[in-house]
Amino acid sequence: MNRMRMGGICLVFALVLALILALNLGVTGVWAQSSATGFDAKRLDVPRDLDDGWVVMQTNDDPSYASPSFNDSSWKPFDLHVSVQDLLQQRQQHSRIIWYRLHLQVDPTVTGLALREETLAHAFEIYVNGERLMSSGQVAPIRRYTFDAPMLARIPDRMVATGRLVIAVRVGIARADWNGVYPGLSAGNLTLGSADALTDKDWLELIGNNFASMLDWITTVALGLVALVLFLSQRRQREYLWVFGLGMIQLAGLPIKIINLLHNIPIGWRFFNDALAIATPYFLVAMYFAFVGRKIGPKFRVVLVIAGVMNGFTMMANQGLVPNLQGNYALFSNLPFVVLLAVVIPTVLVIHLRRGNREAGILLIPAVAFSLFIYVNYTLAFMINVPALSSTAIHGLTLMQRFPAGPFAISLNNVSNILSTIALTIIMVLRASTTSRLQAQFEAELEAAREVQEVILPEQIESIPGFDIESVYVPAQQVGGDFFQVVPTAGGGFLLVIGDVAGKGLPAAMLVSVVVGAIHATAEYTHAPQEVLSSLNERLLGRCRGGFSTALAAHFSPDGLMEIANAGHLSPYIDGQELELEGALPLGILGQSVYSVMRVLLGAGSRITFYSDGVVEAQNGNGEMFGFDRSQQIATRPATEIAATAKRFGQSDDITVVAVTRTAAVAIDAAA
Repeated sequence: MNRMRMGGICLVFALVLALILALNLGVTGVWAQSSATGFDAKRLDVPRDLDDGWVVMQTNDDPSYASPSFNDSSWKPFDLHVSVQDLLQQRQQHSRIIWYRLHLQVDPTVTGLALREETLAHAFEIYVNGERLMSSGQVAPIRRYTFDAPMLARIPDRMVATGRLVIAVRVGIARADWNGVYPGLSAGNLTLGSADALTDKDWLELIGNNFASMLDWITTVALGLVALVLFLSQRRQREYLWVFGLGMIQLAGLPIKIINLLHNIPIGWRFFNDALAIATPYFLVAMYFAFVGRKIGPKFRVVLVIAGVMNGFTMMANQGLVPNLQGNYALFSNLPFVVLLAVVIPTVLVIHLRRGNREAGILLIPAVAFSLFIYVNYTLAFMINVPALSSTAIHGLTLMQRFPAGPFAISLNNVSNILSTIALTIIMVLRASTTSRLQAQFEAELEAAREVQEVILPEQIESIPGFDIESVYVPAQQVGGDFFQVVPTAGGGFLLVIGDVAGKGLPAAMLVSVVVGAIHATAEYTHAPQEVLSSLNERLLGRCRGGFSTALAAHFSPDGLMEIANAGHLSPYIDGQELELEGALPLGILGQSVYSVMRVLLGAGSRITFYSDGVVEAQNGNGEMFGFDRSQQIATRPATEIAATAKRFGQSDDITVVAVTRTAAVAIDAAA
């Protein structure tokens, strides 16, 4: 009886144990039927990358793969750290949709848990316990988005409270994506941690990973704007125009780049930025060539256009916007641009450096740095296809794109671009320093010319009995091209010569000095106006460099007789009425010119006013000229008032006014 009871108890115990085992197996089948060991995240003090415990399925697509109860024990374990060979095999299969699953154990008391995604794929969906947590693009039919911006999503606390999570990742991979280094899920793509900690991590990485790029973009745009200002003031320096063009290419693509740092966008939006790459080879080569003074011939322009088109094609192909070449052939799609950057430009700079061009040496530093970047990049790209070297090559490419430097991740491409900007800045600063020295020297020469002009155009005129002479000279710049001279003659008369040399500034002032010297030399042997003008004309032939000078000569006798001759200058006004003179060619144009003479007897109190064209051609802000009518209306006013009126209206040229009045008192004394 006791044995029967003992046997019954054992049987019941066995049945209970079997039931417990069955129930336990059933629960385990729901959560942990996997060929991988899963991921233990119970003690999650800091965010952790979910890089271990994954399984993969890439032969078909089934929505049930997202369910936590799905049995994935037949799936293949997928090691995100050492799966380069598997990736190479996957490239041969070109799977369009791949599923990954990961079983996690979490602390059920934790709240605020979140999942962070970064650079996973152009199209993906992420499920947690069968519910879609986040997605980007469209997996099927595939619609690709960029993956530069990290995504963060909080896992519902009710899921965490179960203590177990199943993450299922559905990735769509286009044919172009298989040409990338890591198509599909790879190490560092997914991170688990508290939402607050991951948010802080995102901002720190956003700043750290993109600091060099942002510095490159901003400095390139700023330098382009500075170059535009320099070009507007120095139109012969066409290299500044190309620097500005490169800055504007960067500026045009900047909005998409900035948006893409914060949000993933349809990859087609990158078409505009990639199309800008077509202009980059031409602008870049033209800039370097302009700095060393080399011209671009018609045939070489064709080469630059071809390089630009292929550069744009390569950029678009890398994004999958256009079909790409397969295998190693893809490395040659941008070969013309690569040869220009890594061979042609450094060679040209070396040649001109040896010829003594200091600027070529400054530009050679970033050119060599970028050339080395290209050489290493192409070498590593070829090494990827060698199984024994593929891991090293991928690691090298990763370092070139994100080299760790403290809190920052720096691309060596950005470093070379920043070096180029620094080199261009140094050249502009050196040029500005040279220009400042030349400007100081020029201003000193201009000041000397102004002092000379003050001497040859005196403010005070020697008093001449019987006449009152007023004069005003207001140059448009420090020195001007107007001139006038009052030379006393034998018998109590005087010779007045007034004129305008074509042009402004120092060249005009130097020619004025020649004219004034010639006036005094001629006045020593004649005071006849026509002979004075003929002498000046012969003196100026060949000295005006294609220009000319207008002049008007008048001799005043003590009895009021005025003899006047004109060489293309404005006619004077007698008592407010224009004196119509016979015209003639200006000085310095044609040799042996003949100038007619007019004789006018000035009565007591008569006033004759001489202008330079700076009065008539004064122009206001609306483009309206002062004109002859206004000039005639004020001709009887004091010379200082006439000049001030024209200047207020809007001075654009040198202003000279000379007024001669015959005084009655002196005339009576002379008659007596």
